[in-house]
Amino acid sequence: MGVLRIGHVSIKVMDMDAAVQHYEKVLGLKTTHKDADGNVYLKCWDEWDKYSLILTPSDQAGFNHVAFKVEKDSELDAFQQRVEAAGVKTQMLNEGTLPFTGRMLQFQLPSGHDFRLYAQKEFVGTDVVSTNPDPWPDDIRGAGVHWLDHCLLMCEFNPAEGVNKVAETTEFMKNCLDFYLVEQIVVGPEGAFQLATWMTRTNTPHDIAFVGGPKMGIHHISFFLDSWNDVLKAADVMAKNKVKIDVAPTRHGITRGETIYFFDPSGNRNETFAGLGYLAQPDRPVTTWTEDELASGIFYHTGVLVPSFTEVYT
Repeated sequence: MGVLRIGHVSIKVMDMDAAVQHYEKVLGLKTTHKDADGNVYLKCWDEWDKYSLILTPSDQAGFNHVAFKVEKDSELDAFQQRVEAAGVKTQMLNEGTLPFTGRMLQFQLPSGHDFRLYAQKEFVGTDVVSTNPDPWPDDIRGAGVHWLDHCLLMCEFNPAEGVNKVAETTEFMKNCLDFYLVEQIVVGPEGAFQLATWMTRTNTPHDIAFVGGPKMGIHHISFFLDSWNDVLKAADVMAKNKVKIDVAPTRHGITRGETIYFFDPSGNRNETFAGLGYLAQPDRPVTTWTEDELASGIFYHTGVLVPSFTEVYT
């Protein structure tokens, strides 16, 4: 039994045409479906399921839900029992609740975020197919991101009031969904409080991350690129298209990832992420960053925090 990987993220956008233009032209995704409610479904060229990103029309930016894929449909029932045994209410959504997707187990994380598990989504194949494939497709656009890599969710954090949804959610992910902790930031006396955690079910440094803040939200969704050169090219694409860049190309100490942060037209933060800095394994020692080195953990080159990066999220 097990969660395989991140499957899709659903976010709110205020101008659908501008959002689709951004994700297609700048990042290189392709639209695979539009439904009667105006939602748009997109995928990256190196993904094989029908979609990994859902854009929903709204009067504000922000998070709807994140979904992870499990190996077998029968596992949804087992996960439902485990999640409910932890005191969390669940709902089994019928097949077709989302287009091209089987039934989904829906529940709220301790942080309050809508989280879903599913086993089935229509297979459409990568853009280079699976038999004698080329290394990339001829019609690649923009940054040419390979796949949805991870998302970072913001959790309420107020240790003075006894509130730490980062720690609560991290324990839930470990105990109920079998994620394992890869890296963490600890703060307070003798590192008493988990301020941030990076967790995975695969061998990447993180499939999902949780960071403390004044309120629940989403910090960013991230798309994978091959290399540092691809990150630099992505920055060029953004400059050509007048995209608002939040953090210019740099390296994280945490995960060792090479990165650039920017915003879609509605204000949702995106990341292009390259460089699998190491192979994550369940028995690998957890990397811990202390409060005095927090800035270097986030921005390794400068060791200086960028206020917009730490304070602005949707």
